[in-house]
Amino acid sequence: MANQDWFDKDFYKSLGVSPEASDTEIKKAYRKLAKDLHPDKNPGNAQAEQRFKELSEGYAVLSDPETRKEYDAVRTMSRGGARFTAGANGPSGGFSDDVFSGFFGRQSGRQPGGGANASMDDLLAGLFNGGGGFSQQPTRGNDVEATTSVTFRQAVEGDTVTLRRADGSTVTTRLPAGVKDGQKIRLRGKGNPGPAGNGDLILTVAVEPHALFGRDGDNLTATVPVTFSEAALGGQISVPTFDGSSVTLKLAPGTPSGRTLRVKGRGVKRKDGTSGDLLVTVLITVPQKLDGAARDAVEAYAAATAGDDPREGLMAQARQS
Repeated sequence: MANQDWFDKDFYKSLGVSPEASDTEIKKAYRKLAKDLHPDKNPGNAQAEQRFKELSEGYAVLSDPETRKEYDAVRTMSRGGARFTAGANGPSGGFSDDVFSGFFGRQSGRQPGGGANASMDDLLAGLFNGGGGFSQQPTRGNDVEATTSVTFRQAVEGDTVTLRRADGSTVTTRLPAGVKDGQKIRLRGKGNPGPAGNGDLILTVAVEPHALFGRDGDNLTATVPVTFSEAALGGQISVPTFDGSSVTLKLAPGTPSGRTLRVKGRGVKRKDGTSGDLLVTVLITVPQKLDGAARDAVEAYAAATAGDDPREGLMAQARQS
């Protein structure tokens, strides 16, 4: 477990705690700093990302009692002035007896294995692993990615969903109200297990379309058909809202097809308790079949407006560069 670069790293300082800090104090300090420095909260901030890595490395060491004990031993060696002694053929690479005596009792100062060129890792391995080799620092389990498909209403109102893992186990989580299509949600500790804790589950939400409503940020959208006479003469129309009720909208005389009307506070609810709006776009419908009086009326209208050309000026616009 011991690592050569532990001599140069002060994990207690990284977490802002004293070497005598309790496990609870270390955990509390880590959670506070990790929340502020997490890459999701600091996108593109390389300094915060590096600081988060140092923080995670320090917590991985100090949160495990055995690993912390090994790390403290290395720090003791560092503060005690561990030094190399010179031999007949140059530096022997062995620590002086006064340093090792505190760990093993009186020893010769020779390196484990007897070689004059044994590495620092060999020294640490002999110190902490009985010469049995150099172990790796424990890491968290791998993050896992998953996708869930929800209805438009589930996304707008929020809902509880259950996910099934590859091993058959399940994970239940609450989707927040207003989740968007393609949004990623990180579920802490719901990923694969590891020596230093579970990884995370990265959940991508796919939102199914709605028959009437759409989404524009926190606003809901809807396209509502109106008759020619309603648009031309003006009037009132009833429009359904997402909560199942309805609102009455007033059309001004001469309302063009494609005009959007705004209904305040009938959109997606936000975390602060406010809501977006409902944006209603009117679309003038054309009758597929006209008979009798209706046809006569349209023909009379056409005759009365024969001098009006809605395409006047299009040729001039088309010639512009």
